[in-house]
Amino acid sequence: MRAIVSVHNKEGVGPFAQALQGLGWEVFSTGGTKKALEEAGVKVKSISDITGFPEILDGRVKTLHPKVHGGILARRDLPHHREELKRQAIEPIDLVAVNLYPFRETVARGAGLEEALENIDIGGPTMLRAAAKNFPHVLVVVDPRDYEEVLALLRQGEVPLEARQRLAQKAFQHVAAYDAAIAGYLKVEGGFPQELVLSFRKLADLRYGENPHQKAAFYAEERPLPPSLALARKLGGKELSYNNILDLDSALAVVREFTEPACAVIKHNNPCGLAVHSDLAEAYKRALAGDPVAAFGGVVALNRPLDLATAHEMDKTHYDGVLAPDFDPQALALLGRKKDLIILAVGPLSPDGAGWELKKVAGGLLVQGQDGLLPEEFRPRTVTRRPPTPQEREDLFFAWRAVKHIKSNAIVLARGPALVGMGAGQPSRVVSVKIALEKAGERARGSVLGSDAFFPFPDGVELAGKAGVTAIIQPGGSVRDTEVIEMADAYNMAMVFTGVRHFRH
Repeated sequence: MRAIVSVHNKEGVGPFAQALQGLGWEVFSTGGTKKALEEAGVKVKSISDITGFPEILDGRVKTLHPKVHGGILARRDLPHHREELKRQAIEPIDLVAVNLYPFRETVARGAGLEEALENIDIGGPTMLRAAAKNFPHVLVVVDPRDYEEVLALLRQGEVPLEARQRLAQKAFQHVAAYDAAIAGYLKVEGGFPQELVLSFRKLADLRYGENPHQKAAFYAEERPLPPSLALARKLGGKELSYNNILDLDSALAVVREFTEPACAVIKHNNPCGLAVHSDLAEAYKRALAGDPVAAFGGVVALNRPLDLATAHEMDKTHYDGVLAPDFDPQALALLGRKKDLIILAVGPLSPDGAGWELKKVAGGLLVQGQDGLLPEEFRPRTVTRRPPTPQEREDLFFAWRAVKHIKSNAIVLARGPALVGMGAGQPSRVVSVKIALEKAGERARGSVLGSDAFFPFPDGVELAGKAGVTAIIQPGGSVRDTEVIEMADAYNMAMVFTGVRHFRH
């Protein structure tokens, strides 16, 4: 029995090859792996002993040879394959243990194009694909964590077909992810590609999915950009769940909107509290006041390192998680007393980049650019007789930033600037207005309203005017815009049209 062992990740490879030899296998290798095996006391032979040809082109060509791939691809159950091997003096190869050049690690540390290209493995993926294609006859091992299982099966005798197939699937998956990483690196910025290849690696199995009977896992992009949950440092608390990650990601997206100190309280992916203030503790208190009942069991995000004063305020309420760029040691010690509280440090924040948003649907995948348009990037215009005051204008743009993070149909009431009422996810916009007003109560008087899409009828504006709302920001574009504007004028409200919609489904 013959094995080719050629790996970049040399974890456990010495004992693995020694054990193979102990079971009567011949071991062949190349370059650095061969040297490592020799140092581990393995009697290893060179691939050149199989091919009768030296490595050439600085090692770029060493395993691309008929005596290698013929030995791997020959079907042992076909007599004419066995006869052809004899005619060509090719010995079968029964096990291929290969993992690939560190292309991902190379580009992750910022290497230039030339070095990146030199770390694109060719012979390794070719051997893996060949062995995986012929898995009923050839064992393929791409993951060092599988060495012990493979050895145990070999010691028992014949390796079952099911185990061989699982190893082959893992090899094809590994090569596919590797190729996707290369394709992503070489991508030239532009539109959506005709064929979309994505690569993600599993970070962790999660406690469960949206519900306890659903299994779930968390995967990271090939090269996640900071700040992100994939790169966050977990400083305390229970293991993350599917819902925790969704809420924390929503919270991170909200606070990234603001350059001034900001705090968001998230429940079921929607901000039930949001405020900005020069003092972080005050921003937190104002965010909590948005809906202190809904805040219970939610998550909190801040766009500044969490200080002790803010931690003292947060300590008074039960949360599932807290996210910030970093944590003052005293604040971390205080919150760390709550053993179940998830504490994540995500590093310095920056506005959302130009990445893609992905959403799985039955039989396909939706891909879109991010909704990254900021108030200063469009041309809002006053459409009512009365323009907004400077304070109203500040609150309106705060509301406009907030409403893009709330499920449509979305309505926010803001003052201060802080969120004082919110209606989300209703099939009818006027119902969202009613919910937001109910949540705000007396705080609705003197507040401003933000709507993620136009008002199809003046009824929502009328409700807001009766409750004391003084200004509205909305996209405009309804066939009844004239009626909507007249209703705002009737209540002496200022209304601003943005020309931009913020649906979030």
